[in-house]
Amino acid sequence: MSYAAPVNAKKFLLNHAVELDQILALPAFANVNEELVTDIMAGAASFAEDILAPINREGDLKPAYLDGDNVIASPGFKSAYADFVEAGWLSLGAAEDIGGAGLPAVVSVAVNEMIYASNMAFGLCPMLTSSAAKAIAAHASDDLRATYLPKMVDGTWSGAMDLTEPQAGSDLGPVRTKAVPNSDGSFSISGQKIYITWGDHDCAENIIHLVLARLPDAPAGSKGISLFLCPKFLVNEDGSLGERNQFKAISLEHKIGIHGSPTCVMEFAGAKGWLIGEANRGLACMFTMMNEARLFVGVQGVAIGERAYQGALAFSKDRVQGRVPNGEPGDPIIGHPDVRRMLLDSKVRLLGARAICMATAAAYDMSMGSPDEESRKFWHVREALLTPIAKAYGSDIGVEIASQSIQVFGGMGYVEETGAAQHYRDARIAPIYEGTNGIQAMDLTGRKLRRDGGEGMKTLMAELAKVETLAGAHDAGLAKSLSEGLKNLETATHIILGADEMDVLAVATNYLRLAGHVISGALLIKAACRGTEAGDGHATQMMSLARYHAQVVLPESGAHLDFIKAGSATLYDFPQASLADL
Repeated sequence: MSYAAPVNAKKFLLNHAVELDQILALPAFANVNEELVTDIMAGAASFAEDILAPINREGDLKPAYLDGDNVIASPGFKSAYADFVEAGWLSLGAAEDIGGAGLPAVVSVAVNEMIYASNMAFGLCPMLTSSAAKAIAAHASDDLRATYLPKMVDGTWSGAMDLTEPQAGSDLGPVRTKAVPNSDGSFSISGQKIYITWGDHDCAENIIHLVLARLPDAPAGSKGISLFLCPKFLVNEDGSLGERNQFKAISLEHKIGIHGSPTCVMEFAGAKGWLIGEANRGLACMFTMMNEARLFVGVQGVAIGERAYQGALAFSKDRVQGRVPNGEPGDPIIGHPDVRRMLLDSKVRLLGARAICMATAAAYDMSMGSPDEESRKFWHVREALLTPIAKAYGSDIGVEIASQSIQVFGGMGYVEETGAAQHYRDARIAPIYEGTNGIQAMDLTGRKLRRDGGEGMKTLMAELAKVETLAGAHDAGLAKSLSEGLKNLETATHIILGADEMDVLAVATNYLRLAGHVISGALLIKAACRGTEAGDGHATQMMSLARYHAQVVLPESGAHLDFIKAGSATLYDFPQASLADL
């Protein structure tokens, strides 16, 4: 199935939901203007549609494979990667001081959604490279930065992160991989890592792994984990590649989706590595990488949902079944009210999740580019608060829309030939990796919300209340729905702040979902109203979509609030022994 990047929707949200003009006014982006952003988005759309989308199905049908000690990428991926690097897409969001283009993260989100939508399996490689480069830039020594960053930023070398082990997944405390000091200041890394995305392939000249391991005298648990840089090929003093390091992929996982993305079991057998950051502070360093990756996993959810939605929309315009009410014989199924409902519902929920991801990236831009320290701190809190919501809400929506798109196809969606099933299979990983969505919910309620007594969320709600006032000047119904949603969020926040740990953990996912509904609704209403005031040609359509969200999605926050009020009792009143059968 073909893909057409929804550039109009992205530009509308950039201009009216997250105020791109304010971001571009920051000194850090003095060389960026709206015309440049438009040109970049147009170029990315063409690349995604013409280069990456055509090989997406091929990657699903012909996965990467292991050939001896080397992994061979799916057909067309190596050539597409070379084109990707030559065009400079990987360096788009990297800071100028490390060789990047220095564009705002919110633009990078808009562009990368196109990459993931056109070919999610391919897009994981540059995503991990970008995140790994960010961790190296933030924590590595000057020598390591000088040696590895230039070629990682331009994509000549790719990156991977090696966290998980058979006994250490979401909880990394049990990591057993060892790091023994060498006399030259390097370390010998030994152990096995699993689920390593793009851990090996033949697209890039070198692959730079960031590996969690333990020093001989490290304390037990997560406080004794360090981070090491291990290149696939050692790098000579002149920058050329030397001998192969002592690690390799020993097998590839057979997954339900993202077949074109090689998921490797990596065996380290005395591999040479270098410490990044302080000893036993590896998790803190790795979170620099993971926080960015979590946002972009949310973007992946939106992206694959968009791709699935487009397929369903195209099918609904051609498929003929039954008599369409008030239609003519032979009219396609898009005329059936329930099909129209599924399509509109998909479009609105995707727009809302997209707006949250953009708002998260915008907060990052403001936190990095604001001229005063107080403002940077404010926006950093906002970014931290929104990140788990963006990751979980975006990836959950992606799965839901991919599933609903199969429903539009009917039986034809359940067979592989149409390609609809691939999107559902691809989407299903996003709520799992980079921290499961349950973990994101616990992070939101247990850390991001409570660490400042809820001040970050209260400040956000106060801003969203201004959107309610804005909506009142355009549509009283929008203002009323948003008001009710904000009251639900306020009540839920108050409950979470005063609840005990068991109750908080029991309702954490419902709280995140409630917050996602309300924040996305407010952003869509804001965009529709501001777009109307600006005379944007797409404002009428956006206002219609905002009304649907207000009538259908925002009210769902009430059901989540009811669950939150009940606390853990709803879960634990039923006896565990009877979960299998009454």
